[in-house]
Amino acid sequence: MNLIRLISREAYKGTRNYLDTQRTYEIIRTLILYGISLSLLAAGWITTKTRLNLLTIVAVLGCLPASKSLVSVIMFCRYHSLSRKAAGEIEKHGQKLTCLYDMVFTGREKTYAIGHLAIKGNTICGFSEKPEFDQKAFNAHLEVLLKNDSYSNVSIYVFTNLQKYLDRLDQMEVLACDEKNTAGIAESLKSVCL
Repeated sequence: MNLIRLISREAYKGTRNYLDTQRTYEIIRTLILYGISLSLLAAGWITTKTRLNLLTIVAVLGCLPASKSLVSVIMFCRYHSLSRKAAGEIEKHGQKLTCLYDMVFTGREKTYAIGHLAIKGNTICGFSEKPEFDQKAFNAHLEVLLKNDSYSNVSIYVFTNLQKYLDRLDQMEVLACDEKNTAGIAESLKSVCL
């Protein structure tokens, strides 16, 4: 029963624990897809006593979506959701902001894992639990992505210190700005992340 609840639980990009939930879903889906292929192969072998049958062809073709799903498992196993401690602290701040959790942006040279993003107007602030985060390269990557969606003059900064990030969230809440781009920027960011 817990397995059914886990599979049916919806996890959307940008929600808390998205990466962990999606990883579990991808693993279960991959096991089911490979299980179907193996069962078809076994059924063909048992009924015809040879591997040269139509069910073998169907089983081999069934390995294509299973292998594609395995690639997703590998991608999601590389990243983890924002820690509970950090997520709990962040939820106490910035409640009036548009927030996105567990964002992984893939670039040509690097991949950028952001635990939390807060958006207000043309201001984006993020928090990464990786102390070696490359701010300059991430800004350049995100600016190109946002310009493709017609958002320019966007201020982007990612913190690696949780306390400084919490202070910035408090500042952003009282920031007076035009918020017409907030929802659009959030959707653009969700559309290009893992």
